[in-house]
Amino acid sequence: MERTVLVTGSSTGIGAACVAMLAGRGYRVFAGVRQDEDAGRLRALHGDAVEPVRLDVTKPDEIEAVAAQLAGETGAAGLNGLVNNAGVAVAGPLEFLPIEELRRQLEINVIGQVAVTQAMLPQLRRAKGRIVFVGSISGRSALPITGAYAASKFALEAIADALRVELRPWGLHVSIVEPGVIRTPIWDTALARARRMRNSAPQELDQYYGSLLAGVERRATNAAQGGHGRPPAAVAAAIGHALNAARPRPRYVIGLDARIRLWINALLPTRWRDALIVQRMARL
Repeated sequence: MERTVLVTGSSTGIGAACVAMLAGRGYRVFAGVRQDEDAGRLRALHGDAVEPVRLDVTKPDEIEAVAAQLAGETGAAGLNGLVNNAGVAVAGPLEFLPIEELRRQLEINVIGQVAVTQAMLPQLRRAKGRIVFVGSISGRSALPITGAYAASKFALEAIADALRVELRPWGLHVSIVEPGVIRTPIWDTALARARRMRNSAPQELDQYYGSLLAGVERRATNAAQGGHGRPPAAVAAAIGHALNAARPRPRYVIGLDARIRLWINALLPTRWRDALIVQRMARL
């Protein structure tokens, strides 16, 4: 019997790795993309195993169209899995972060995930399917300059926790993966957007936060160039377990850096934790 799954944000990084992993395991993968060239590339790579679908998670008409398409193609069998992966990273000190950027961050990373999940739940319920949210260790341990991004991932933790219990009577499993640093293009995109915001920000931004921003940019550039972090395939493997295991875990912490951050949060008093972060940021 054919198994079907929808993956949002499939163009690059974790989403693309997840599509490749699932196609290799015999799933029929509906891959959410926003650009025609991304759709063509996925078809060329995976053939009939992957069906690209145009899906911007902030556009209700596109969500509705994909839900209708999947309902027609899966029929009474329903949808076996939903991987809520689409997301962006907005960086900058909260004092100067444009409110429209904060709204954009939450609209894509939070509201869009809930909207897609709501639309797919009738089909997921028919198949007793599984839902996986791609979160971040930043959803349990926030750092300076990435407060908006961390806020969106904290929100996903709450949504996953609530939804997991709400859907339990129907045998639907909900998991969230919590990666540390992963080598994906999200770093390039976040850096480019942060630099544009910095160029248009008041001069006080550099006066107050210049040295901190420079250190964060160096770290992000290093990650974007593959200097450290786990490969996207490590996250895809965890998602594969969440979709296939007899007893999927509620949470999947990925990477030594992610585990260290949890350990610090659990063992250190908050003031000590803050002092440690300040010390580390000074070395960036």
